[in-house]
Amino acid sequence: MIIDDEADNRMVIGCCLEDLGGWQVLEAASGEEGLLEVQTRKPDAIILDIEMGGMNGIEFLQRLRANPEHQKIPVVLLTVIADLLDPQELSKLGVVKILAKPFKLSALITQIAEVLE
Repeated sequence: MIIDDEADNRMVIGCCLEDLGGWQVLEAASGEEGLLEVQTRKPDAIILDIEMGGMNGIEFLQRLRANPEHQKIPVVLLTVIADLLDPQELSKLGVVKILAKPFKLSALITQIAEVLE
């Protein structure tokens, strides 16, 4: 599942993951929408933007992890503020990888596949 408030980002990342990675991709345009989708669709992994309007990525993670059923879903962050984030704190919230924007589409599939094994 991709959670990003930018439609263009969701489209580019989603197409990349589907076309090059062969994965089925779910999308959510906000943290609130993402939480609803997680409840009903149970994604294998989440690709999450940190800076979104409304509920930001950190708030989303805190609410996601508050539900015991969702504590083991791996989360990959895609963000422009990668250098400002505390990897240890994010690891406690189940973040398995932080990928900086902008990113190379060719590398995105490889990095996500490595993280998710």
